[in-house]
Amino acid sequence: MVKKNAEKDVGFVRQFNELKKKHPDAMLLFRNGNFYEMYKEDALKASVILALKVSDKILPLEKDPIKLLIFPHHELDIHLPKLVRSGERVAICDAIDRPELMKKPKEKVGEELKETNTSNKNTMAKKKKEQAVQEEPTKTVKTAAEEKPAKEKKTEAKAEVKSEQQAEQKAEAKQERKPREPQMITANGEKVSHSHAFQSTTNPADWYFTAKMDGVQLKPQKMDAADLAAYQKKELTVPQLMEKYYPTKLMPKVSEEAFQMPKQLSGPDGAITIDKFNVYKEKDEQRPDYGKYKFYVQMGDTKMSAVASREDLNAYFDRVVSPTQLVEKNFGERLHLQSAYEKYQLPEGVDPKGVRVAKDHSDNKWKVSMDLGDKGKTSKHELSFDDGYSLFKAKTATREQIAAKYLNTEITGMLSAVTNKLEKSASMKM
Repeated sequence: MVKKNAEKDVGFVRQFNELKKKHPDAMLLFRNGNFYEMYKEDALKASVILALKVSDKILPLEKDPIKLLIFPHHELDIHLPKLVRSGERVAICDAIDRPELMKKPKEKVGEELKETNTSNKNTMAKKKKEQAVQEEPTKTVKTAAEEKPAKEKKTEAKAEVKSEQQAEQKAEAKQERKPREPQMITANGEKVSHSHAFQSTTNPADWYFTAKMDGVQLKPQKMDAADLAAYQKKELTVPQLMEKYYPTKLMPKVSEEAFQMPKQLSGPDGAITIDKFNVYKEKDEQRPDYGKYKFYVQMGDTKMSAVASREDLNAYFDRVVSPTQLVEKNFGERLHLQSAYEKYQLPEGVDPKGVRVAKDHSDNKWKVSMDLGDKGKTSKHELSFDDGYSLFKAKTATREQIAAKYLNTEITGMLSAVTNKLEKSASMKM
């Protein structure tokens, strides 16, 4: 029985190879008992369309296992339409009982039939039947359209009508659907919608906030744990979250004219002309700031660059600050601009008379320090060339501003230590 089935399978594959040469663009479905089978490349292609599993089958005359896809005959009405709708040309093949008839010409088969015993009427009847079979060309390939029953065609027609109705209903629903109301509107008139928090799939401990602005998805921002808890309790509103995680999106934009070069700003020795300003990513692997985004500015023969903060990058790309403002902020001290030092102020209550700026005789360098009286003295900090030039030559910085830039952190720490000591002493007396 096993040998007989193997020979039968070999016959199917032989027929597949022969028919595939004649119909290379058709997918061949072979009826084998209660199943339909597909072989080799047809099996692989059909498995993708039908989502069926492909198995390997070993045959006697084949060097390698062949690919085989099989499904019950009663599922033909399910799978055949899928193959046809995918654009494939499908042929259904019926295997004949005597494969050797496929090899022999009609005349030889007719001669064999004529040489049989003609005296027996039953035998003659059998011969006529066989001749009729031989005279009528053996039909081994039927097109998919010929195999389809009328019921299936009717079912397909109904399905097409139904799909058209569904498409029409969806189109009508889409027209009737009202656009979502924006959760807020920015100063530039942009509509914020679809804001939400979501959990990271790679790291469940991380949560991100995002939204859409005029239908464009914003880059998700990692949320603080406190913000997430407040958001889940509905203690934070969408405008508050947008203000924290997308501040530059809410700021009014500057005019496009502000981005056109050249531009001028006031310097210590007159107007400074900005000829070029842009953003680039450092590609020199030898530099410590390799891979970071930097601002580049050119003013005549002077060229400068500085690492850009995330805040300034967002402000630049969102067009809420001008290149002139960014030059003032990121290069102001190197250009000795008075506006660059205005942000430095000593802590409240600190007497500016305690500021000391002098040359250290041990290394002959200019340094700044602060005498806080009974609270102590700070350490000495060396001045940079630009700060020294701004203080002594350009006179765009004051001694207090220089002291605040270098010493504020240390001064704040000393004041806090004295306060804690007094509080501890008072608690011990009580």
